[in-house]
Amino acid sequence: MARAKIRTNDPAGLRNRVLDVAARSFQASGFAATSTHDVVRMAGVTGGALHHHFPTKKALALAVIGERVAAELGETWVATVRDAPSAAAGILQAFDTVAAALDAQGSVSGCPLGNLALELSLADGDLREALAHEYRTWRDAIAERLRRDRDAGNAVYAPDPEAFANVVIALFSGAMTIAKAEQDTAALKAAADQLRAIMR
Repeated sequence: MARAKIRTNDPAGLRNRVLDVAARSFQASGFAATSTHDVVRMAGVTGGALHHHFPTKKALALAVIGERVAAELGETWVATVRDAPSAAAGILQAFDTVAAALDAQGSVSGCPLGNLALELSLADGDLREALAHEYRTWRDAIAERLRRDRDAGNAVYAPDPEAFANVVIALFSGAMTIAKAEQDTAALKAAADQLRAIMR
């Protein structure tokens, strides 16, 4: 009786490991400063394996944006705002959750989407569109929750849900940039306090 051949390689696991390493490195060091050789070394894979899954560094960046950054955005913002008792509660919960996580971590590397947007938006049209798509997803999630609140007679502070969603994102992104520069979450907490007053 022929013995079943056991497969020892794990293409999906290898791909995920590469994405995790690339996402962390892009966040900590930047896209330009992260070479494919760095990713190969840190992920413990061969150059051929990296090239098989991501033929170019741009392909790797698009996958990081579309999979890792999108997933973090979805968990931190989209699901939080969607499932909260109100848009205001969800927005403030997202701010508070991020600030608490950064305080526990003891360092601030910035907003994953914001960091890549600042570095890559003018570098390549496909990368710019991928980043813009994630901002639209973020904005749409907040705006949709605000519309639901307005339909229920609430959220009078946001007569234009899309515009208010842009304000929330701009406040968060800007505060995260300041927090990164100062290595302190005070700016993030101050931005949340200002929003809390506006949405009261």
